[in-house]
Amino acid sequence: MEISNYIMREITPLSDRDCFYIADRRKTEFTYPIHCHAEFELNFTEHAAGVRRVVGDSAEVIGDYDLVLITGKELEHVWEQHECDSKEIREITIQFSPDLFFKNFMNKNQFDSIRCMLEKAQCGISFPMQAIMKVYNWLDRLASEEQGFYAVMHFLRILYELSQYDDAKVLSSSSFAKIETFSDSRRVQRVQKYIADHYQEDIRLNTLADMVGMTPVSFSRFFRLRTGKTLSDYIIDIRLGFATRLLVDSAHTIAEICYDCGFNNLSNFNRIFKRKKDCSPKEFRENYRKKKIVI
Repeated sequence: MEISNYIMREITPLSDRDCFYIADRRKTEFTYPIHCHAEFELNFTEHAAGVRRVVGDSAEVIGDYDLVLITGKELEHVWEQHECDSKEIREITIQFSPDLFFKNFMNKNQFDSIRCMLEKAQCGISFPMQAIMKVYNWLDRLASEEQGFYAVMHFLRILYELSQYDDAKVLSSSSFAKIETFSDSRRVQRVQKYIADHYQEDIRLNTLADMVGMTPVSFSRFFRLRTGKTLSDYIIDIRLGFATRLLVDSAHTIAEICYDCGFNNLSNFNRIFKRKKDCSPKEFRENYRKKKIVI
């Protein structure tokens, strides 16, 4: 194992000659520390209600079934025991190389949905129950198969079916995951790039609207339609992502982080952080440090 900034970098069992590695585990508890790895990962858990899943700056308590795809090589993640008392936990982990799909292959029209899903999963995505039930039997079968040619085709089918669910939930903020995510709209892309470059400064609605040749009211409506967020919420989420990253990776005080990330009021920063993350900045930092187990 390699350790970087006290986050364990996992060296996976996946060899250069294999398309994917799969582990099917029956367990009574989660003990593996927070970690990251270069390989893509599809992780399924069953009968693990009460476990806390941490992906980047997202922390959620899961139900009986959970399915997550992570393709960000620097995106820290861990499943914690938390309130889970099940003695019949099942975990299926599939790790596969980013170069499994060579570029020209993935750029074909038939693979558009898979390519978009893999890009989206750089911040981690969790799938709805409907998607989990769709692929459940295929995952179960794949876990018991020899990893020959047909197993690879079977795995591609699972990825394709999952890519059909547009309601898969993005977990970590892009700024925490160090990922640039942009809309298909060139006008929105221009605004997103400006926000990413100027998040530490005061950002005015009028400035952004003028940038794309729209009135403030029209631009606000257009931005929400294209991104699914109000402009205000989008800017806050970007700033919070950078703030949570600094809480994890730096020794800066919370006040310093507040002002470095574009918030101009400490009490307001604490209130927004608590509302968005269900904990204070201090609690977030302490919780993350507890998970940074040095091995």
